Amino acid sequence: MGAPGAGKGTQARLLQERLNLPQISTGDIFRALARTQIPLAEEVRVIQQAGRLIPDDLVIRVVEDRTSKPDCANGYVLDGFPRTAAQAEMLEGLAARQGKNLSAIVIDVPLELLEKRMTGRRSCPVCGEIYNIYFRTPKSDLRCDLHPQAELIHRADDEEQKVRVRLETFNRETAPLLEYYEGTGRLRRVDGTQDPEQIYSAIEQIVSADQIVTAVK
Repeated sequence: MGAPGAGKGTQARLLQERLNLPQISTGDIFRALARTQIPLAEEVRVIQQAGRLIPDDLVIRVVEDRTSKPDCANGYVLDGFPRTAAQAEMLEGLAARQGKNLSAIVIDVPLELLEKRMTGRRSCPVCGEIYNIYFRTPKSDLRCDLHPQAELIHRADDEEQKVRVRLETFNRETAPLLEYYEGTGRLRRVDGTQDPEQIYSAIEQIVSADQIVTAVK
C-alpha cells in the first residue's frame, strides 16, 4: 500500500522482475474478462452496465481463480485488492485456503514530500523522460536533456489542487484498511523517503523472510 507518488508501482514491478512474483491487477483481470464470452464475464458486464460496483464476493472469486494459476504457486503481488476491510477479510480466507502467509506492506512517505514529487513532475513529450523541478531538474530550464527542442509538460492531474484531492481521497479510503491490518498484526511499514533500491531491499527482506502474499494498493 502507498499513497499516489509513493512508488508502489515501481516496487511491484521490481518484485515481479527480480523474484518472479506475478503482479495481479484486479483492474486488468476485469478488463480481460470483459472481452471473453464465459458466464462470469456476462455477469460482470450486466453489473457494469447497470453502473453498480462489482460485489466483494465476485471480486474475490475472480482473484481466487487468477491466483490459482501455476505462476502464482510461490506467491504473488496484489495490485488494487483489497480496497476495503471486508475484502481484506476475504483475502485472509483465500490465503488460508491456498496455504500461503499474508502480509500487507505500506510505503510511508510524508505528505509534503508526496506533494513535491507529484506537483514537481515534468515529462518530455518526445521520449517520456521524467524530471522534477525539486529533485531532478533538467540542465536547461524546462527542456529535455535528450531533446533540447522539446519543452517539458506538466500533467493536468499533477496540479497542486488535484494532487491534494488525490492524497486526501487516498487517506480517507485507505485508513480503514490500514487499521484492519494494524489490528491483525500483519502491517509492515517501509520508509518511502529512501531511494528506490533501498526501498526494494527492505521489501525484499520482508517477502523473502515470510514467503508472503503481498498486497499493493
